[in-house]
Order: sequence, then structure tokens, then C-alpha cells
Amino acid sequence: MRAHYLDDDTAIGPDALTREGVHYERLPTAAAQYQGGLDALRARGGYVHQDEVALSPETPGLDAICAKFVDEHLHTEDEVRFVLEGEGVFDIRATDERWMRVLVEAGDLIVVPRDRYHRFFLTDAKRIRCVRLFQDPSGWTPVYR
Repeated sequence: MRAHYLDDDTAIGPDALTREGVHYERLPTAAAQYQGGLDALRARGGYVHQDEVALSPETPGLDAICAKFVDEHLHTEDEVRFVLEGEGVFDIRATDERWMRVLVEAGDLIVVPRDRYHRFFLTDAKRIRCVRLFQDPSGWTPVYR
């Protein structure tokens, strides 16, 4: 994970993310090793559904899929992502309204809290595979600002 404020490029560490209400931790990427950490998070956060999503240049409709998340939006449920492969970028509104840019890579677990404005996009590699956790099995819908 690499993170910084967009307005002045000041680095942001895991403790600063925690103060902003964004949960971050590192987990091993082997299923036999990471599942215990995800199960503990599921129990603490009331997450009842787990799935896996993969995006790559070969994904049909990739541009249309990604376009849904580029604009500033929030969800009424936490957005939980554990990256298994590839990378992506979350821009998350800090409590003072500045943008925090968080690059997540394999082994990074991030929880963007419900009702927190953010946006997401892929890096130039256009490749990510991650585990998602949901509190509602039907998932969530973006609410645009």
C-alpha cells in the first residue's frame, strides 16, 4: 500500500488511514493463510457474503465496468477488498474533504467505510483480482455525489 494526499503529496501511513476510519492491513495471498484473517474480519464487521472478482484487459466490457466507479460515490455498506493479484487505486475523501490516494496491491486489505465518498480506478496494467466481503448478500449500489 502506498498512500498520499493528492493536494500536497504528503505520505499517509496505515495509522493515518485508521484515524480517517479506513481499515488497512496486510495478509498473505495464499488462500490457506489469508482466510483466517478474512473470517475474523467477517465476524467483527457482520459480513455475510464473500466472493472474488477479477478484472483484466481480457474482461468483456472492462471500460464500462470501470466507468461506474471513476466518479465520486459512496455506498451504504462498507467496501471491503483484499487484493490477491494486480493493483488498483482508491481515492477516498478524508474527513477534511481532501483526497487521499491509496494504491492497493497484492496482500493489501482495505475497508472503505460506508457513507464515505470515494472513487476507484485501475492502474495502467488494468489488472486486479480481489476478494470482496459484503454485509448484504445482494451487494451494494454506488450513490453518486
